[in-house]
Amino acid sequence: MEKFTTFTGLAAPLFQPNIDTDQIIPKQFLTRIERTGYGVFLFNDWRFEPDGSPKADFVLNQPEYAGASILIAGPNFGCGSSREHAPWSLMDFGFRSVIAPSFGDIFYNNSLKNGLLPVRLDGNIVADLAAKAAGAEPCRITVDLKNQTVSGPNGLTASFEIDPFRRYCLLNGLDDIGLTLQNESDIAEYEARTDVARRFASV
Repeated sequence: MEKFTTFTGLAAPLFQPNIDTDQIIPKQFLTRIERTGYGVFLFNDWRFEPDGSPKADFVLNQPEYAGASILIAGPNFGCGSSREHAPWSLMDFGFRSVIAPSFGDIFYNNSLKNGLLPVRLDGNIVADLAAKAAGAEPCRITVDLKNQTVSGPNGLTASFEIDPFRRYCLLNGLDDIGLTLQNESDIAEYEARTDVARRFASV
């Protein structure tokens, strides 16, 4: 998993409540077995017409948000079903962080496990960031996980909370497999002991 320390990126506003995981990645695209390649399906029903042509009025189809890597979302982002494909699709599209007043619990935890940083901020601050991101000038935001701050236009700085263990994992690029491999020598020693024990047991 890629480390997340400090990240600065272009913000895109999608400030509406209760965007669920089926809107983030519709169910018909969940048949793939890989963890990559889902970015093309992100917000599929909002991004594309039935004939596959892009909807010009959707924010992520607008040229000024090309390359956006921070999403400014409304409350309860990622509610709905537990599909891990939702953070996969956001990351595959290029997002490293989602800033919102609140998140669906399962989406929030799935994001942390996959290297996507969900940041909870006060609703008024998020609304202000969304308004700036929707303005005429590009809105670049810095998310500093080490210091747990978000910095934006006009000197805005806000602090956010995160579980210390998950913060440690993100700062060090450790997913569940990476955490397990930190104990690789102990695992190998245990396997060697049990292998010897099995051999003696079979004598």
